[in-house]
Amino acid sequence: MIPARMWESLEDSKVQCHLCAHECKIDPGKRGLCYVRENRDGSLFSLNYGRIIAEHIDPIEKKPLFHFLPGTRSYSIATVGCNFRCLHCQNYDISQYPRVHGGLIRGDEREPEAIVAYALASHSASISYTYTEPTIFLEYAQDVGKLAREQGLKNVFVSNGFMTEQSATALAAFVDADNVDLKSLRDDFYLKVCKARLQPVLDTIVRLKQLGVWLEVTTLVIPGHNDSVAELSEIAQFIKGVGPEVPWHVSAFHPTFKMMDRPATPVATLRRAREIGLQAGLRYVYTGNIPPGEGGENTYCYDCQELLIERHGYTIRRYLLKDGKCPKCQTPVDGVWK
Repeated sequence: MIPARMWESLEDSKVQCHLCAHECKIDPGKRGLCYVRENRDGSLFSLNYGRIIAEHIDPIEKKPLFHFLPGTRSYSIATVGCNFRCLHCQNYDISQYPRVHGGLIRGDEREPEAIVAYALASHSASISYTYTEPTIFLEYAQDVGKLAREQGLKNVFVSNGFMTEQSATALAAFVDADNVDLKSLRDDFYLKVCKARLQPVLDTIVRLKQLGVWLEVTTLVIPGHNDSVAELSEIAQFIKGVGPEVPWHVSAFHPTFKMMDRPATPVATLRRAREIGLQAGLRYVYTGNIPPGEGGENTYCYDCQELLIERHGYTIRRYLLKDGKCPKCQTPVDGVWK
């Protein structure tokens, strides 16, 4: 437990947290909606600092990031807790752990120096803050991230984007890339499925792009919820407005947690979504969460359509970029390359 950052005092020993867009007003002895930030006698504390519940060495493509150091490893970490309550959360056992276990905070203690040492020993090129929502352990991510940069490592967020201007700006000071989930372009979806709101996510996507963070966007396409041609087209148009070079990942839903009433997303739906994105003018659209080889994994030159990176699942089979350019027509390819 450490003193939290990004909060202010209110009357009667209440506090207001400014870490995420809920901006919870918290009474003494109570916690915010994330269940990992607690008001103790008029001061806000982070309860999950350095308490690692999950850590793995992942291919960077698993985040998914396809235009950020492809083919490299990323040392990935998470704590318990989340500021969303998504009905379809695939990591609900850790994201909702404090909520369903009486506020208990689990995890092995790891000092920031240890995380950086592990990442270096694993020959990772980056550290990813992922699995649960990393905004809710931003203090820890900041401290790890600063040390990581000093050692030549990159920092990656995999985020729901539900940030404040203050936290997004703080994130941009140490994070090199962020894959933001844009779950829907309907506020009622966010309210019913995630217990959140849409607009802060849209604001964060725009803000991170303006602040120079490499940005990729993922939409989990759920049958009957956000798979209409109209909504997919609107999402594509929004991303294009942020920047046609922003890669869009359209991923398949599989029934889980409290959303077992929906079927898995057909491959044909993802292929349609990819075509919608490309027709909207996005340069790079990828399909995910489907068997390797089903299409939509490869990177092509947006100018001449030359194959640049051939993938099979998370594995790169061929890498044909030359100094970040298409070898055929010399068009610069958007991304952060080795």
